[in-house]
Amino acid sequence: MFDSAICPEPLQSQLQSLWCDWSEEAGSELAGEAKELLRDRALRLGLARSFIGSEFFYRQCRRQPQLLIDLLKSDDQGLPLASFDSDESLDFSLRQLRNRTIAEVIYRDFADQWDIPKACLRLSDLAELAINTALQWHHDQLAQRYGEPRDRLGNAQSMVVLGMGKLGARELNLSSDIDLIFAYPEPGHTDGEPCVENQKFFQRLGQRLIKSLDAINADGFVFRVDMRLRPYGDSGPLVSHFAALEDYYQTQGREWERYAMVKARPVAGKSEVAAELMELLRPFTYRRYIDFSAIDALREMKALIQRQVRARGLTDNIKLGRGGIREVEFIAQAFQLIRGGREPALRERNLLKLLPLLESDGHVEPGVADELANCYLLLRRVEHALQAYKDQQTQALPQDQSERERLAFALGRDSWDQLYAELAGVRNVVEREFDTVIAPPEEIAEPRVAEEWQGLWGSCSEGGSEEVNQQTLENIGFSPAREALDLLQDLNDSSMVAALPAPSRARLDQFMPLLLAAASLQERPLLVLGRVLPLVRSILRRSAYLVLINENPPVLSQLVQLCSASPRIAEQLARHPILLDELLDSRRLLAPATAADIADEVRRELLRIDPEDLELQMEALRYFKQSQSLRIAAQEVSGALPLMQVSDSLTWLAEGILQQSLSLAWAQMVGKYGQPAGATAEDMHFAIVAYGKLGGLELSHGSDLDIVFVHDADPQSYTDGDNSIDNLRFYTRLAQRLIHILQTRTLSGPLYEVDTRLRPSGNSGLLVTSMTAFEKYQRESAWTWEHQALVRARPVAGSGPLCEDFQALRLRLLCEPRNEGKLREEVIAMRNKMRTHLDKSNDQNFDLKHGPGGIVDIEFLVQYAALAWAQAAPSIVRYTDNIRILESLNDAGLMPAKQVGHLIDAYKAYRSEGHRLALQHLPGTVSDDRFTAERKTVLTNWQQLLG
Repeated sequence: MFDSAICPEPLQSQLQSLWCDWSEEAGSELAGEAKELLRDRALRLGLARSFIGSEFFYRQCRRQPQLLIDLLKSDDQGLPLASFDSDESLDFSLRQLRNRTIAEVIYRDFADQWDIPKACLRLSDLAELAINTALQWHHDQLAQRYGEPRDRLGNAQSMVVLGMGKLGARELNLSSDIDLIFAYPEPGHTDGEPCVENQKFFQRLGQRLIKSLDAINADGFVFRVDMRLRPYGDSGPLVSHFAALEDYYQTQGREWERYAMVKARPVAGKSEVAAELMELLRPFTYRRYIDFSAIDALREMKALIQRQVRARGLTDNIKLGRGGIREVEFIAQAFQLIRGGREPALRERNLLKLLPLLESDGHVEPGVADELANCYLLLRRVEHALQAYKDQQTQALPQDQSERERLAFALGRDSWDQLYAELAGVRNVVEREFDTVIAPPEEIAEPRVAEEWQGLWGSCSEGGSEEVNQQTLENIGFSPAREALDLLQDLNDSSMVAALPAPSRARLDQFMPLLLAAASLQERPLLVLGRVLPLVRSILRRSAYLVLINENPPVLSQLVQLCSASPRIAEQLARHPILLDELLDSRRLLAPATAADIADEVRRELLRIDPEDLELQMEALRYFKQSQSLRIAAQEVSGALPLMQVSDSLTWLAEGILQQSLSLAWAQMVGKYGQPAGATAEDMHFAIVAYGKLGGLELSHGSDLDIVFVHDADPQSYTDGDNSIDNLRFYTRLAQRLIHILQTRTLSGPLYEVDTRLRPSGNSGLLVTSMTAFEKYQRESAWTWEHQALVRARPVAGSGPLCEDFQALRLRLLCEPRNEGKLREEVIAMRNKMRTHLDKSNDQNFDLKHGPGGIVDIEFLVQYAALAWAQAAPSIVRYTDNIRILESLNDAGLMPAKQVGHLIDAYKAYRSEGHRLALQHLPGTVSDDRFTAERKTVLTNWQQLLG
């Protein structure tokens, strides 16, 4: 029997059961030997913590009972790798070594035999050994087949593997992924027969290396490999030559890639070649001078971290939450990026070695380095213990009390309360230092507010002060003042406010005078107050948002300005208060983004998330859409974006989200069914075609997406997975999964509402159409209105070659000869039908979209002209948006410049007013006496062209 009294009483029966099961599996001889060794209390305690604290450790000991004896008898097992002579035996040897090493690290940690730096170093050494062993083996195997890769001078080439993140810093934890980048010196060819290009050789070498490390079999895996930090992420080549890497980082490298490169370290490859690569990358990572421009980027990163914590509910996450591991790392990284160019010593990758350098150079206050190091060591040890339990990548503190007590015992604490108190203390220290390093000036300054606003809020529910308060509001411009006072009283007297804990009430009492003062500066103070108070109610129980506003005056300033300009923005913030983070940096908020910026940012958002966690990915996409939509709306109401660019930005946002959503859906379907024959992630043989406003680059706030799905794969072929299905079913399920990602109503709502009824045969047709079937339908069965819709169709995501093929097909279809008389009749008939059903105009109001002389009339004029004249002038259907088609009609000599100008002016005027009404949450109608000149112009042109 095992002396289970060594652990707390609630865990004793579990420990005894585990020991009995192991003894039975080990047999009497090994069990007896273990029992003799365990006379040593220190060993007995270490084993008890390891059995209780790690299911993985216990499983390994049961599978290999001798392992436990070896651990008890030795101080260090080293990294002995069994011999191998094939891919299979290599994979087996690596996995056996990995499992033994992870088990040893868990035991040495829980037994207090190794500290965290030694444990991390052993794990990093394991990763490097595995990478180098597999790399050399697979290089030799490929060289036997293709010969050695050589440069233009005949020198042999080898691949360099850069370890990023924790591997680069030799700080790997128990369940870390390893982030890698593959590179080779120069293009060239192998010297064998057959001969292949170096790119192909190293591409295959990288793929084999990843498979040896990452593939899961009966023995588990070695390390999960993440290649997404390479140039262009998943869409980029798996391996690049040095010149291509240098060019990418010099011309396209992003700020976040500088952060990633701080810890980059060659972990495999010839040392002199690796040193050459690092020297090429150094100017990108470290500027020649003290880089104070990095401070703004650091502040943005702070906002991003805090936004992620709130968005993902990561309060108890010791890595990502406030005062967690990431913030310690960020404190050190901040000084590296700012000063590393001038102070080479600060380029040290290992955090525990870097902290003393920061203190000795005066970058942090005396004593802070040791304080942060101790905090970091505890946080990392808890992280190890969390991951040791089931060999899973997690940093979340357990919620179940029994799990909490198990964790506390494994870490040598008397109780969970003791451990949690220690964690709370270190997290407070880390949070304090994190905020000190990157706090902007406005966070340090103490906000001031007029005493009358404090007094008014404090007395707004007191009957004796009602007359004075009402007069104060009236004098400042809150009119009618009685209504403003009622709003304040309703809030102050509400049950929600009454139930607030003291700290939250104090935050509210600090905020309300600030709000009143800020609203009083606006043109319509009462309007602002009425729009902001729903947000206040929505965040009362999450008063951290009040702190955010109280400590950042620019946030309140932006808030009242945006709410004054648009009830839509006010309602969006009330529904999703997390978007307040977007107001922290007005420069970023009001800076228009390009299509490339948006696509890159959404890609980076998803890079931060476990690729297996679809729910979290969907939430991330929704937050991204909401935050970008807020920025675009803010830019519109502030005048930073004119009308046409508002639509462009909303369109680019939809395109970026569609592409990433398609990638998520593809990964899921391929994981389930395998890839369709001949298809890859880069060329899916599938594309999304946008129609309507998205196709015409004319999206507005809240627009649905009209999309159609096409493919060009062989419908008779099948996918290559174990659960194989035919291509048509695969692409249909791919489209269904994509629609699910877009339309599912999560806590944050849907991404977009999707309408696929413009596909061939509408709702009765196939969800995904082959290109052949699409062309046949358009030529033989499509109605004229479907050809009108095709004028605005364009591919927006999916296979590049297929998108080009669709563009070419669209051009051919639109340039077909048509009977102009019949075309005119059918266009007029469809327009009349739409007006009968959709026009909301009456004696008092004009419907901007469907009224006579409105937006749809202009669109039908453009579509008629495009279909009637494209055969003679194909250039007029090169674009899909109405304005550029009109300009093309003028360029082709088919419509006078004056006529085109009038139509474009009318179209812009209507759409500008439509956008304004949408931001005000008003219907798309205006007084009948407005836009009379524009309507007359459009109707005159309609009469001239269509009769």
